[in-house]
Amino acid sequence: MATERGSPGLPALLPPLLLLLAGGSRPGSADRCSWRGSGLGREPRSRAVEQVHLRCTEGSLEWLYPARALRVLLEPNVAGAPHTTLCIKPSSDFQGASIFVERAGQLHLVLSEAEGPRPRHVSCFSAQSPQRVALFLQASPHRDISRRTASFQYELLGGQSTAGPGFKKMALAEAMCRPCDNMELLMAICSSDFVVKGSIRGVSHDSENHMSRVDVRAQKVYRQKNQIFQQEEGSGEWRGPIRTLLQCQVKKGGGDFLFTGNEHFGEAWLGCAPRFKDFLLVYQAARERGANPCEFELN
Repeated sequence: MATERGSPGLPALLPPLLLLLAGGSRPGSADRCSWRGSGLGREPRSRAVEQVHLRCTEGSLEWLYPARALRVLLEPNVAGAPHTTLCIKPSSDFQGASIFVERAGQLHLVLSEAEGPRPRHVSCFSAQSPQRVALFLQASPHRDISRRTASFQYELLGGQSTAGPGFKKMALAEAMCRPCDNMELLMAICSSDFVVKGSIRGVSHDSENHMSRVDVRAQKVYRQKNQIFQQEEGSGEWRGPIRTLLQCQVKKGGGDFLFTGNEHFGEAWLGCAPRFKDFLLVYQAARERGANPCEFELN
């Protein structure tokens, strides 16, 4: 296995024969979606790379006391649209290892321990195969045995714009900075994880992580996958935060909007967000022509 230029030290540490992998994931516990294990249970003289199989489109991995290397195969056992994008969100205290993705026999660096903790930083990149994605975790050398944990959440996304045959990091595709056209809007109300009518209470910006947060006061929650929008005690108002890219330059505006988007790693990411009156015109015109892809509750 070769490494991408700029990935130091791996050829000496990881000759191809090391991919004669150890059977199963003996030191850890796993379900179909997540894995938790420790490097302390490894045989001191063993040079085998432990292999972990995960079968879901989302889950997590927690590697305590990282030692040597770990190969993680994401093989979602689902039918339907291919999953063409992989997103990884490291924990805020991620340390002890670096993460690589395998593509065409090469290792491409996704996250280095040297970068330090980067809370909320999500890395996304195109998947070479929609049925199988391989990650490689290389433990960092340390002289002491103090507790270190390399942990992250992952999501495999379908229907995203890929980066072509090469390796390229990208942002979550749902965080679009351009207005949606009419067809995209009509599809958004059918397929989004959340659809909410509401107004903007405020907008805050996080320049370090290149994100903006839109705080929404919801008048009606048409749909949500998880409990992002919750009813506050006392006031009875429904409120929730939506994230988008800093480069979208979101500003607080008056009036009612229809917020749509998808949820990733327990957070809502903005998709289409037209003014509600503009959405009504688009939807009613499509419905009169019989061109609406799904029925939407207006009252």
